[in-house]
Amino acid sequence: MCKSHDHTIHGAHHHFGWDHSIPPVMTVAPGSTIEFECLDASGRQLTGDSTVADVAGLDFGRVNPVTGPVFLEGAEPGDAVKVTIHEFSPSGFGWTANIPGFGLLADQFTEPALHIWDYDAASLAPALYGPDGKVPLKPFAGTIGLAPAEPGLHSVVPPRRVGGNMDIRDLAAGSELYLPVEVAGGLFSIGDTHAAQGDGEVCGTAIESPMNVVLTLDLVKQANLKMPRFTTSGPVTRHLDEKGYEVTTGIGTDLFEGARAAVAQMVDLLAARHGMAAVDAYMLCSVCGDLRISEIVDQPNWIVSFYFPRIVLD
Repeated sequence: MCKSHDHTIHGAHHHFGWDHSIPPVMTVAPGSTIEFECLDASGRQLTGDSTVADVAGLDFGRVNPVTGPVFLEGAEPGDAVKVTIHEFSPSGFGWTANIPGFGLLADQFTEPALHIWDYDAASLAPALYGPDGKVPLKPFAGTIGLAPAEPGLHSVVPPRRVGGNMDIRDLAAGSELYLPVEVAGGLFSIGDTHAAQGDGEVCGTAIESPMNVVLTLDLVKQANLKMPRFTTSGPVTRHLDEKGYEVTTGIGTDLFEGARAAVAQMVDLLAARHGMAAVDAYMLCSVCGDLRISEIVDQPNWIVSFYFPRIVLD
């Protein structure tokens, strides 16, 4: 059942990058509930009929559009915008791609690849990946944030203090997110919606999927947050826990290199055990596997683990 909302912002009202000089498309009072129509991360460049050739031809000036911005009355620097995420209305279409030059193992996977997803938008039943894979779905918004105080246009790719492209899969329905305000009105935007993603989004893309999001914007005066924080409404991994995990590790003095080693070993394991192409295993890891810091106190070596849920391929 769709939650009632005060306003709707259509996908035509989107922008690329963060710039506090972009005029707001709407001004709302604290406590307003808004429905946002979010485009997929390609900005409609990839469709259900796309081929791998379309990945190579992506216009990166049009990727990761965000819907907005919205001016929240009374929001001033030092305050926080509280975002209560109510629900997602998925489209049933999605894509995952290996984009050359992008992703944790970009040096190992240099050719483009593409997987088109067709999932049940109503039931959100696990989505098929090849003949054996079934990926549990969990819609969320990968990019959600406010405008920075620093003048000029800033890339949407890196996350920042005011949020942005955080790709936190637990910012799902029921979560409450708090974002520090740097400019008057906050200037809230949202996009990059995903049907599923593993922690780390290791190949650089998730199940990129257009969908509508209903949320409420509230104001917390003088919150003085240094960084975003959020609260979840319940367990965050139960949908993947049922059959346990296969886990690979990376051990060394560098967490980034440890993450690369852990993911590379899982790609090798899945490819060998299930007879899939390495790039397909890599993309599958991105949509449902989780990177975790297992140990960071026993210097000089740290441990990064990669958890792949066995329910996906059992």
